[in-house]
Amino acid sequence: MTSLFTPAEVRTVVELLASRSLIRLVTEIDDNGAIPPRRLANALPDLSRHQQRSAPEAARARGLVRTAPGTGLELTEPGSELADLYDAAARWARRHAYPTPVCEFSSRIRHVLDLLAPSLVAQDTEGSSWPSGTRLSSAAAVADLGRVRALLIQWLAANPQATRVPEPEPVA
Repeated sequence: MTSLFTPAEVRTVVELLASRSLIRLVTEIDDNGAIPPRRLANALPDLSRHQQRSAPEAARARGLVRTAPGTGLELTEPGSELADLYDAAARWARRHAYPTPVCEFSSRIRHVLDLLAPSLVAQDTEGSSWPSGTRLSSAAAVADLGRVRALLIQWLAANPQATRVPEPEPVA
């Protein structure tokens, strides 16, 4: 067994990347371009005010977005690559009706990341280790998911800031 990431790193990264507010922010900018200043609430009306504040902060801290003068909040290169990863995960989930035939985009991504999480902690010599009880409909589904897993590992390797466990707040 070769350890790819620690369990704490995997929990941190899956929690971050599967966050509905982060998924919405990244995909909104990817689909429609930069979000002008003071237009975040209009661009993401389905998110609470707290989510509208915390998503850009978390994305900025991880180097996924930046504020560009004159245009507003835009994706960085890692942010654009994350949008591509989200698209690949959602395409796999739609193609294989995972977790159900009809499902919200951000929910599909969360389920795919949850499915991939155990395979990020340890890898055996035969390839990916999927959680027991996982129902993948065919060998093609497993192979396709392996490609999404490879994209995720590639993104994580290029963006180690995403796997860092946040430091606890100092006690005053």
